[in-house]
Amino acid sequence: MKHVATLATGLLLVGGLLGGCSQAVPAEPSPAAPAVTATPDAQAEAAAERTTVRIASLKGPTTMGLVKLMDDAEQGRGAQDYQVSMFGTPDEVVVRVVQGEVDVALVPANLAAVLHARTRDSDGAQVAVAAINTLGMLEVLENGNTVRSIADLAGRTVYSTGKGASPEHVLNYLLVANGLDPASDLTIEYRSESTEVAALLAGQPGAVGVLPQPYATVLTTQQTSVRTALRLAEEWAAVSTDSQMVTGVVVVRTTFAEEHPEAFEDFLDDYRASTTFTNTEPALAAPLIVEAGIAPSAEVAEAAIPACNITYIEGEEMRAVLGGYLEVLFDADPASTGGSLPGDDFYHRR
Repeated sequence: MKHVATLATGLLLVGGLLGGCSQAVPAEPSPAAPAVTATPDAQAEAAAERTTVRIASLKGPTTMGLVKLMDDAEQGRGAQDYQVSMFGTPDEVVVRVVQGEVDVALVPANLAAVLHARTRDSDGAQVAVAAINTLGMLEVLENGNTVRSIADLAGRTVYSTGKGASPEHVLNYLLVANGLDPASDLTIEYRSESTEVAALLAGQPGAVGVLPQPYATVLTTQQTSVRTALRLAEEWAAVSTDSQMVTGVVVVRTTFAEEHPEAFEDFLDDYRASTTFTNTEPALAAPLIVEAGIAPSAEVAEAAIPACNITYIEGEEMRAVLGGYLEVLFDADPASTGGSLPGDDFYHRR
């Protein structure tokens, strides 16, 4: 019991202005020299204003790729004034985007399509996707040693999070592709938080659940009876050879991108640099991940980073990868992408 309590504590830790415009004043000309005037570049720099960019992210790999940007913002080193809020569930993020309380959000890929479909009006798209930030990092974990394939889930109870989001749709797609009916061949019980699924796995011998990283690494590190049985990205590749499993994306309110194009470009540049930092400097990123409350220790954070598939994909490559993924989900269940496949205005162009 003491061990489970310690594990629960660790899992809970896993589960966050206008600058002065100056007008160049010409120097008093001397008889021997012409007046000095500001260059166009200097005038542009003087006129530039720092913009507050409100960012909502989910606790997990998406925020793990954001920690350098967060640290830079706290130290006043960001190109713009970044205000990052971290949430436990996608619904908490989506409602803030819809209500205009945030400008940029890091959300599950299929929810971006749903959000685009539900908010689009006569004026066009209200949100657009600017980058892919995570690829497949969902795992089937078992407190035991009997699950070796998707087919082995038949007759089992599987705990998961993400009802209505990527975990549900990915799992359903893979079950059907492997000849199982999600509604009758097994029982899927959804929980609101990954920590709940992790606690169930830790406390029940024989339990099976779906968890994202870094929760999977935290659990298998601290509870030796729990193992990774299946990596869903590998299972996806086995049945869908012409698409990749996309987990998370960056979306922006189109009005913000139109009104503050330079600030949004700065954010994208800083975010891309932040994801690169996490991937290439895991020992330096790990303490920042712990500080953000995403992992219980630097050792766990550093171990989890390679399995999180943190990335940054934009432009035409983003459109091809994300479009292929959404097409697979749409063919399996049109509701998973909002009832239709998004059009051209779903994709932000730099």
